[in-house]
Amino acid sequence: MAIDTNRNRSSQTDAGYDEHPPVLADARALLGRRLVGHDAALLITEVEAYNGPDDPASHAFKRTARSAIMYGPPNRLYVYQIHTHHCANIVTSPEGQGSAVLLRAGVVVDGIETARTRRGGVADHLLARGPGNLARALGITKTDLAADLLTDEGVHLAPGAGGVAADRIVAGPRVGVRLAADRPWRFWIDGEPSVSAYRRHPKA
Repeated sequence: MAIDTNRNRSSQTDAGYDEHPPVLADARALLGRRLVGHDAALLITEVEAYNGPDDPASHAFKRTARSAIMYGPPNRLYVYQIHTHHCANIVTSPEGQGSAVLLRAGVVVDGIETARTRRGGVADHLLARGPGNLARALGITKTDLAADLLTDEGVHLAPGAGGVAADRIVAGPRVGVRLAADRPWRFWIDGEPSVSAYRRHPKA
């Protein structure tokens, strides 16, 4: 199912930022979705929302050569690298808005032997726990940048909704961000052991 791009942004709140931008609903909707990588697939269990130029924690807060892909089109893969790790994000907003969802964790459901090999023999619930581990388990690298996630080739989202009940979705602050650290824009499936631990940035 494609991200709905026929939406208007909600109004700004007295807090100085939009507390309920569309990217939050997009993030929740990705929970339980099946993401297919290279010879492995997983169900998404944890995500973080980033609201483009309205969010100082987002790479798209300032438009640069790296963040240009976040400005559209939607349903494309944004991959960036931190040290030796790759992180996978899904662009969700209409062109020009810059919102995206970071994929933080998942449960490997297909190609588990391949994922185990890539991850060096960790316990199965840790195979895709954390954004760097998720990308490694699926074999996602910067060569997958801009992949169209609505196709049936390469890295893509399998058709169908996630189907996670609202009462199983928990919200909390994002992990390791220095700015806008208290926005409760991380979402995960309650009780799911693949979900990563919360770590607050020491300078937040």
